[in-house]
Amino acid sequence: MSPPPSDPRPGQPGAEPPAPGPAYGGPARRARGEGEALAFVESPVQLLNVLEWAHASGQPKERLTLVVLSPLDPMSRGQLRRMAELARGEGIEVRWEEARGGAAAPLATVRGLAPRLRTAGRVVIGDPFSRYVQLLLALSRARDLVVVDDGTATVEFLAQLARGERLVRWHRRGGRRGPRELLLAPVSAAARRRLTPGGGHPRIEVFSAMPVDAAPEGLTLTRNTLAWTRARFGPPRLTGGADLVGTSLVETGVVDEARYREAVHALVRAHGVTRYFAHRRESAAKLRHLTDGTGLEVVRPDLPLELTARRGPTGRTLLSFPSTVVHTLPLALAGTGVRIAVLDIDPDWLTGHASPRAQGFLAGVTSSARAAHRLTSLPSNP
Repeated sequence: MSPPPSDPRPGQPGAEPPAPGPAYGGPARRARGEGEALAFVESPVQLLNVLEWAHASGQPKERLTLVVLSPLDPMSRGQLRRMAELARGEGIEVRWEEARGGAAAPLATVRGLAPRLRTAGRVVIGDPFSRYVQLLLALSRARDLVVVDDGTATVEFLAQLARGERLVRWHRRGGRRGPRELLLAPVSAAARRRLTPGGGHPRIEVFSAMPVDAAPEGLTLTRNTLAWTRARFGPPRLTGGADLVGTSLVETGVVDEARYREAVHALVRAHGVTRYFAHRRESAAKLRHLTDGTGLEVVRPDLPLELTARRGPTGRTLLSFPSTVVHTLPLALAGTGVRIAVLDIDPDWLTGHASPRAQGFLAGVTSSARAAHRLTSLPSNP
């Protein structure tokens, strides 16, 4: 299969990875050892940022193997297939693992990856909160560990690491842990120790576009400027209207769906929004409600939004609720003339299931984006 075109068409369906075997694409099998980097990703954005890290660090592409721990939801899988094609076009070996394809899949995945983990000199991960990744880290002997951007989760990871806390996603409620969490607690604790610099531990690097206020001493922070994205795509053709970036805060139980729908309808009326870029985790039922009576066009991007916006067409104004993209889109769209505005989440929108930290965390995302990128601030209920 030839490498993908520079400007693939939005919505073009991808094909499942060729069978047989989990490895596909990239160069033929090569010698392994200290110079090999092994990267584990579970989302399209993580995969994008592995490509950004390889570009920025000068990591030889022929010495990098990218392992996709495939999720189950179709939208994530579709975007990951497209991103895997882009990685292949860069000369990177891609290994697709059906890591959640049945009860026996996790054990088979771990067994299959164990020999590579023991010999790789550098391991790159996209989600330090993932129990799957934490388990794989326990098998690694690498002297270099790199955490590539997973957006707002990266900020929370660094803050928890600096405070010496256990690794818990920001939107999860505290309190009593369930049986599964208790069972995996030793794995999580071992991963946190391995990701803490100093004391003979591996060298730790975090590659991020996010503003970082707290990080453990001895950890290397490297700025992700999305240079690969800008070099590879665009600049986009701009439309005269406004686009709205969707969020999965309803699906994660943080925001009430009815209040969110009301806000989207109000933004359509106030700002002439014509397109809604759906998050890959947003439900089809919610998206149908958003289009009722608005004429709003819902776009399901086949690549991460940073690449979709860079390819275009893109509205001259992009509105976004608090999320990673309020930090990454200003970098991806630098010099294009696109105006990016960030919207606050009203505290009244939060559900009873939301973590007590949710409001402060979301407010911090918007305020840091305004400070770092001088973004316009707009009310969510105009």
